[in-house]
Amino acid sequence: MPTQKKGGETVSTPKNGTDVLKIIKDKKIEFVDFRFLDFVGMWQHFTITSKEVDKDTFDSGLGFDGSSIRGWQSIHASDMLVVPDPTSAKIDPFMVRPTIAIICDIEDPITREAYSRDPRNISKKALAYLKRTGIADSAFFGPELEFFIFDDVRYDQTSNSGYYFVDSTEGIWNSGREEYPNLAYKPRHKEGYFPTPPADSMHDIRSEMVSILETLGISCEAHHHEVATGGQQEIDMRFAPMLEMGDNMMWYKYVVKNVARKNGKTVTFMPKPLYEDNGSGMHIHQSLWKKGKPLFAGKGYAGMSDMAMHYIAGILKHARAICAFSNPSTNSYRRLVPGFEAPVNLAYSARNRSAAVRIPMYSPSPKAKRLETRFPDPSCNGYLTFSAMLMAGLDGIENKLNPGDPLDKDIYSLGPEELAGIPNVPASLEEALTALKDDHDFLLKGDVFTEDVISTWIEYKMDEEVNPMRLRPVPHEFMLYFDV
Repeated sequence: MPTQKKGGETVSTPKNGTDVLKIIKDKKIEFVDFRFLDFVGMWQHFTITSKEVDKDTFDSGLGFDGSSIRGWQSIHASDMLVVPDPTSAKIDPFMVRPTIAIICDIEDPITREAYSRDPRNISKKALAYLKRTGIADSAFFGPELEFFIFDDVRYDQTSNSGYYFVDSTEGIWNSGREEYPNLAYKPRHKEGYFPTPPADSMHDIRSEMVSILETLGISCEAHHHEVATGGQQEIDMRFAPMLEMGDNMMWYKYVVKNVARKNGKTVTFMPKPLYEDNGSGMHIHQSLWKKGKPLFAGKGYAGMSDMAMHYIAGILKHARAICAFSNPSTNSYRRLVPGFEAPVNLAYSARNRSAAVRIPMYSPSPKAKRLETRFPDPSCNGYLTFSAMLMAGLDGIENKLNPGDPLDKDIYSLGPEELAGIPNVPASLEEALTALKDDHDFLLKGDVFTEDVISTWIEYKMDEEVNPMRLRPVPHEFMLYFDV
């Protein structure tokens, strides 16, 4: 593998195509990489030489085959356009040849209408709806993505076999392995939170990730080892406007994966890759602002405003449907299991990390007032998840929903009678998709999501993920049932 650059190169944010062309000229950029998100949530790209880019590129866009993208066009209507957003241009920190990457929106080449299944377009429509309501003019989001860094990953599935194997030099299961020499310092199960090096062997890799994110203009507040053994990590980005955070989340995953690969390691955002230890969540902080002033600060519970409480009520009311986007994999529900570390109970509280919605109490500043949803995980499509949560919160505000009383107890310690009245998140992806099918009118307001988007999402997830999992035996079933 060729030597990679150690970091990106900071450039001023371009305002239009002319600015991008100037960067290409000044920085001697050789290639332009066009990126967009597929329906499920993976970045796609293609690259052209910089001499092929001119002002018209930013207006007319470039054609591609939409039928080859998951969940998109049928083959008889496959022609689509990528239209680059010049304000998103960043110099790629990993490409050997000087390359600038531009995030694109998707349009129909005939009507030039924004494509309804483009996740970035859905995010834009959610923000437009927010402004039309007059409730606020800005929505800020701050996701905390957790992930694992592994040293070896192998998996396969055939008609007569199936297995996975993941390994990490940090894994406590390797405490007795011959490593010539084995130097120990491997975090025990559930003891990976905040130890210093040498137990935290990933510090320098995380610092490299943060350094590159910062050069890309993505501010990071902290990084640390997370709870699980086997290399669980967290890097926290500073909150940003919703659309910008959707873009930042894609850069985050891209940078983290490529820095790991450069160091001979690999990263996964799977919610639950290890048995008997914590899974990876994605706590999402969010708040609404208007004319530069925060709207969630007030004199109510935990220093929150009535608007904030209505927003929380909307999240709790629609949480089961939101899970179809925020916890979109079958693996998501290996993490969301009652009685374990993930918050599955749909309640809210101040400081309490066992509640699905938490109100952080670190600072009395009105600017710091926000809510934190704790059930999502990082396998999700950020644009869709943020949009769904915003629409649920706005539904709560518009209908003045009441979130009920807070639950200021350790929910994990409550008995069956106390838990009986507290609703839970879905127990499976299929259950979440059913909830979305039954409860999605709040998403259709302002044509943010469409019936086509909802039905296509449900159909894709059922056909490509839920049903294939139903058909396959898993290794533990042999331990349970082979001798029946």
